[in-house]
Amino acid sequence: MQPQLIGRLVTTGAVLVAGVAVSASASAVSSGPTTAPTSASTPTIALSPAYASGAVGGVGDPAVTATVAQSGGDASLLTVTATASSKTSVATTADVTVTGTGGARRIAVAPRGRGYANLTIKVTAPNGRSATATLHYAASAAVQDAANTRYLTGASDSSAAIDAGNGYLIVADDETNVLRLYNTAGAPVRTWDFSGSAGVGDEMDLEAAARTGNTIYWTGSMGNSKDGDLRPDRAVLFTTTITGTGAGTQLAYAGVYKGLRADLIAWDKANGNRYGFAAGAASGEIPKSIDGFNAEGLEFAPGSGTTAYVGFRAPLVPPSAGGRALIVPVTNMDRLTGGTHATFGTPITMDLGGLSVRDIRQTSAGRYLILAGSWAADDNSDPYALYSWSGVAGQAPALVRSLPTADAGAWEAIVAETGGQVRLLADCGAADLYGDGSDAKDLSHPEWQKSRAVWFTAN
Repeated sequence: MQPQLIGRLVTTGAVLVAGVAVSASASAVSSGPTTAPTSASTPTIALSPAYASGAVGGVGDPAVTATVAQSGGDASLLTVTATASSKTSVATTADVTVTGTGGARRIAVAPRGRGYANLTIKVTAPNGRSATATLHYAASAAVQDAANTRYLTGASDSSAAIDAGNGYLIVADDETNVLRLYNTAGAPVRTWDFSGSAGVGDEMDLEAAARTGNTIYWTGSMGNSKDGDLRPDRAVLFTTTITGTGAGTQLAYAGVYKGLRADLIAWDKANGNRYGFAAGAASGEIPKSIDGFNAEGLEFAPGSGTTAYVGFRAPLVPPSAGGRALIVPVTNMDRLTGGTHATFGTPITMDLGGLSVRDIRQTSAGRYLILAGSWAADDNSDPYALYSWSGVAGQAPALVRSLPTADAGAWEAIVAETGGQVRLLADCGAADLYGDGSDAKDLSHPEWQKSRAVWFTAN
């Protein structure tokens, strides 16, 4: 009788398993007539996510995790490589970097061109057996200030933001009612949708946010649709309570007010229709017109937790080329969600070089930054600028810098200022990011939808 072999380590040649000669290489062999040697098993690979995006010359682009395994085998012995690309002008196999050990590997791509490519990712076991998975990859074009640019994926219409500390930010999107928590770049780490609590069933067109204490106010544009249709849910202002910071940030629904648009129109009527709010908000009127009705900025007045500035994208004052931007103080913002009608202070108009308010943010240093842009909808060709202001009526803002407009997207939100650097968000929803003629907001995979966050010097 031949001796039984149990768990014997062999490196070359053949061994006897249940009396049968089997070739082996650097593997553990178990005896038994019905047990296949582990060296014969095929490895597995799964990508999370299977879709990803990046940018030519991008920094900090989202990576993909490849989870690999082999039944009965050691995952650290598995090799992971990129073996094929469907479009090498976008990315070749040499542009794919695999790092990490064990069962989780990190897949990063440094694209060389704009477009789409399917990348084949292969796992190979010591026994030569292998398996593959496909990474569906999209690359956008190189942008200015690439070293200071990061991409937020999962949505493309970033429109308002609140700094959450430690590099995290809460972002509103004007195509959905979802609030998303991001960590500098990549996919959201947490999301909230308070539509049900706020009693809305349609898009709120969230365009502005402001924080006082632990309360964040979020408001829609209060304007009509792009076709001039009345959209009541865009007039919603709701509040959330924020707890924690950074990765520990949490939001809870606090309250809602649906009358601010009507209050503004009634107030303007009572004051001689000075700004034409009723006409600009009437059914059939386009909000993104020089005499339209469209709010995109919100921030509290200096030293106040009750008076908030509402900044208007439209109208200009007067509604003609070179008109002044308009800010209307709401003097009882803290009471609105309790059902009290809004009261208003003296309006503020200011010269922003013919541009209007796209966002306004008080910085930690106490000054206000105003993101100025056109009232029109042709965002990729109109100028943008950043202004500094004291927050005091009657004091003129000062131009900090012009903003680049050669890249796709519209500058929409100010996140925060730190050490003379300000972080801005660009809404890329209407941009053809990948050269296929599709708006980013219409793409089928959230990993391909993205907006840009860029740090600029704001001294």
